[in-house]
Amino acid sequence: MSAYIIKRIVSAVVTLFLVATLTFFLMYLVPGGPFLSEKAPSPQTLKALEEKYGLDQPIGVQYVNYMKRLLHGDLGTSLKMRGQEVNDIIKTRFPVSARLGLMAVALAILVGIPMGAVAALNRGKWFDRLIMFVSTLGIAVPGFVVATVLMYLFGVELHVLPTFGLTSPLHYILPVVSLAFYPTAYISRLMRSSMLDVLGQDYMRTARAKGLSRFKSLFKHALRNAVLPVVTYLGPMLAGILTGSFVVEKIFTIPGLGSQFVGSITDRDYPLIMGTTIFFAFLLITLNVIVDIAYKIIDPRIKLK
Repeated sequence: MSAYIIKRIVSAVVTLFLVATLTFFLMYLVPGGPFLSEKAPSPQTLKALEEKYGLDQPIGVQYVNYMKRLLHGDLGTSLKMRGQEVNDIIKTRFPVSARLGLMAVALAILVGIPMGAVAALNRGKWFDRLIMFVSTLGIAVPGFVVATVLMYLFGVELHVLPTFGLTSPLHYILPVVSLAFYPTAYISRLMRSSMLDVLGQDYMRTARAKGLSRFKSLFKHALRNAVLPVVTYLGPMLAGILTGSFVVEKIFTIPGLGSQFVGSITDRDYPLIMGTTIFFAFLLITLNVIVDIAYKIIDPRIKLK
């Protein structure tokens, strides 16, 4: 286990280096600049700003300087949010996205896994068809449509839930449900497929033939093995949701990291784009390692290499 973790750490460092390098050079290939807005500054002011932030230097020099700062954990200073460190912006915004994301993930797991399992146990019956219809709808409908419909129905028509901000527990309901809609549908389909595969295995028939009750065979053997594909999906799903859903945060006016990332691209805020991208990559890699270890805990037969 220790050798595997060390190997993954080395692999993670190389991956982060490649992500940072590619993002840095691709970012500068995009036309425009951080100080070229509708009210563009005078040439003298523009020159002074570029000198202040080192943007007047050759791109190779800028890259080396950025990587040196990155080695010390310094993500730089935002070009648009003057005086604010990127580290501080992420520390402020990420907890907001994380709270929403964890609630959405918990909701997706608590609803999606039982839905998929029950659908598999009732294969071909009306309940199975109903769950598959709802889950297909959840996968097909874009998140912004779900968020808009929920906002209109419960916020505008019924006036029972707030539609913007996060100032009370009620404010979390619509964004969390919107974020959880797709992963719940995906998990339920994944769980149903995996459960059907497990139920058809020989060891399940053997367990029943030896007198094990249906309830025990399902919970002791079927669910434990069927949930493995769902665990695999949790890694990238967690990273995506925890760093913030760009659209949902924008629609509900939530000051999370997702909406901040979208704003940084629009503003060509290079340090903030780099910082949030590297943070997202770090989170994705870390969660994937945790998922691999969870795999081993759930099924000790799996060998980590």
